[in-house]
Amino acid sequence: MIVIMGATGTIGSALLERLVDLGVPVRALSREPEKLRDQIGEKGRSIIEVAFVDASDPTSVRRAFTDASQLFLAMSNSPRQIELETSIIQIAAESGIKHIVKISSPAFEHSSPVAVAGWHQEIEKTLRESGLTHTVLRPYAFMQNLRRFAPTITTQSVFFGSMGISPCNFIDSRDIADVAAEVLTNHEVSGHIYTLTGSEIFSYPQIASRLSALLNRPISYINLEPQELLRNLIEHGNLPHWLANHVVEIQTMSRMVPESPNNTVKGLLGREPRTLDAFLQECVENFR
Repeated sequence: MIVIMGATGTIGSALLERLVDLGVPVRALSREPEKLRDQIGEKGRSIIEVAFVDASDPTSVRRAFTDASQLFLAMSNSPRQIELETSIIQIAAESGIKHIVKISSPAFEHSSPVAVAGWHQEIEKTLRESGLTHTVLRPYAFMQNLRRFAPTITTQSVFFGSMGISPCNFIDSRDIADVAAEVLTNHEVSGHIYTLTGSEIFSYPQIASRLSALLNRPISYINLEPQELLRNLIEHGNLPHWLANHVVEIQTMSRMVPESPNNTVKGLLGREPRTLDAFLQECVENFR
């Protein structure tokens, strides 16, 4: 039995769809199981077992892992991430789970200003020490996260950041989910660390240009100093300080380290990754 922890998340929900298409039985975990049952629809309910879990309650986690052989672990970033995922890995080992697929973050050779990346490195260390077979997926930024720019694009035809003209890499979360499905169902490719990228790199001004063409009106990217962006995210984006700081840290790292595409997705899936142009075309109505 494959257990999905993070079944309602950006990657987890896409993974459920992929596993249902493949006809793979799965147990999807959620704090709101009834809501999840409604989301997966009739086809999903025929093959997905939905169960309650509270990641902060070891008894709940242990119950959810009954008779499981594999665990997909993708939790939303939070200040408790190391504590919660470390506990989950320990319970997985005690419950007889043999293989964990963890969503992590890109690793860097030199010191990283991204605190969350450090959290993931600590959790990866716990995985290595657990003795469990594990596959680590390290994706770059999700294309889906570009939707957070929609409010200012729709009302002001602008979006903000502190990237300057530095190019960055985006990957469609559905490609990450497809890779996760592959390593969960094909053990010949499991047990490795994979850095996942899209096929191209783009600067924010280039993204603004593409949106301008799609929307048939000028869209502008406004570059802010990091501290100004931090204030903007807290005061106008209503983000908690730690999360706003995370966004700024990611953009700082993107300016420091090239985010070159690789061929990992193509090698695992036998096809090219989804393109940014295709994604923007698909969700263009979000930005009208």
